[in-house]
Amino acid sequence: MDDRSLIMASETTYPPLVNPVAVVSRKFCTPNVVELVVVARKHAAIPGGGLLVTDVSGNIVFRVKGSSVSVHEHLILNDAASNAVILTAHRRWQAYSGDSSCPDDLIFMAKKSSLMRIHGTEIDVFLAANTKEDACDFKVKGNWLERSCTIYAGNGTIVIAQMHKDHKAQNIALGKDTFGITVYPNVDYALIVALVVILEEINEDKFAGKHSFSCSHP
Repeated sequence: MDDRSLIMASETTYPPLVNPVAVVSRKFCTPNVVELVVVARKHAAIPGGGLLVTDVSGNIVFRVKGSSVSVHEHLILNDAASNAVILTAHRRWQAYSGDSSCPDDLIFMAKKSSLMRIHGTEIDVFLAANTKEDACDFKVKGNWLERSCTIYAGNGTIVIAQMHKDHKAQNIALGKDTFGITVYPNVDYALIVALVVILEEINEDKFAGKHSFSCSHP
C-alpha cells in the first residue's frame, strides 16, 4: 500500500517536529498529517472481534488481535504486511518488536498515571532506555467513553496525536462503532495506534490485569 493513501488534506496545518518521533519504526513516520480510522471490536466487519485500523480510503493499515499462546494473554498489532510488535502487561503494558518478548526487544512500557483523574484515564509511557522512569517520554490523556484522547511528547506539553469521534473516511460507512486518529507530521503512527489500543484495553479491562501486546515491523 502506498503511504500516500494514509494522508488526507486538512484545512488545519500541523508544523512537523524537528526530530521525527520514530519508536516502533521510522517507516511509520511521514512529513504529513496521517488520518486513520479505528473500527471497534463489536463492529460486524470484524469477525471474532479485535480492532481494525484503516486509512481514509478503507485500506487496512493494522489489525489488532488477541492470543493465548503463552501463560500470559497478549495482543498482536500487525501491519498490512503482517509484520508485528508484541505487547504484554504485568501491572503495566510492555511493547516488544517482532515476534518476541525478550528484554532486548523491548520498545516501550506504559502504565496508568499515579495521579487520580475524576474523568478519563491518564497513561505514562516510557521508552525502553528510560529505566529510571523519572519523567515519562509520552503521556496519554483521554476519555474512552467520549472517544476523546490526546497524546503528548514528554510530560504533557507537545501534542503529537489526537483521537476523536469523527473520522474522515471516504467511500466507507462504518457507523458509530468507529472513531478517528489524527497523527501529526513526523510522528510514528504505529506507536500512536499501540497507545490507543492500550487505552482501549485499560478501559474495557478485558483481560482483568493480564495483558500482552505485539506490534510488528521489519
